[in-house]
Amino acid sequence: MIARIWHGWTTPENADAYEELLRSNIFPRIADRQIKGYEGAHLLRRDSQEGVEFITLLWFETFDAVRAFARETPALLQTKQLLVRSDRHFQHYRVIAPD
Repeated sequence: MIARIWHGWTTPENADAYEELLRSNIFPRIADRQIKGYEGAHLLRRDSQEGVEFITLLWFETFDAVRAFARETPALLQTKQLLVRSDRHFQHYRVIAPD
């Protein structure tokens, strides 16, 4: 299993809109693509002194599935309009526990 992790920060005023966009639009669009090896997504949210931090976790069976996903991922301009800052790159981790 591979975890694809990304962080984004938004203002408290935009946090609910950003969360709703991901939950009702972005994540369903990803699922609709029916990428072989895509196992779903989780969204984490935390208030901090820097604003509201979101972490997206996408789950894949293999790195080949990650590459298939990344090859077809369009720029998500809607999400960037609501963010103050974000990671420049995704991080990928091999899930080692539990097995």
